[in-house]
Amino acid sequence: MPALQRPTFGQYVGYQFGRTLPDSLQDWVRNDLVGPGASVRYLIRFTVPVLPILALFLLIPGPIWIPLAMMALLFIPLVYFAVALMQVYRRHRLQSHGLDPDLVAEKAQRRADRIRDDYERRHGRA
Repeated sequence: MPALQRPTFGQYVGYQFGRTLPDSLQDWVRNDLVGPGASVRYLIRFTVPVLPILALFLLIPGPIWIPLAMMALLFIPLVYFAVALMQVYRRHRLQSHGLDPDLVAEKAQRRADRIRDDYERRHGRA
């Protein structure tokens, strides 16, 4: 399989902030949004930039558990909502790059088709 064309550093930074990449990078965008590790990359993009801001809570005087608890009160809902909105965000990014938004569900659809075919084969409908 040939290597995917990668965006330049400037294009990549713009992509991280929601900018659309040129059509020549659609294969890279597709792999980034629905390829192996896409969910992990998505969560990293949403959580890592917040960590330095949350680290400011460590400057609050007192027992260490107080700033850590304050950080957790913000970080846990952030992760929860990031996971809850992952499919919506990935569909939007695919659509904004001119790709089919249903690619997000492609893996689940293949698995459902495989299960259905297996069921039909076992029960004589094939």
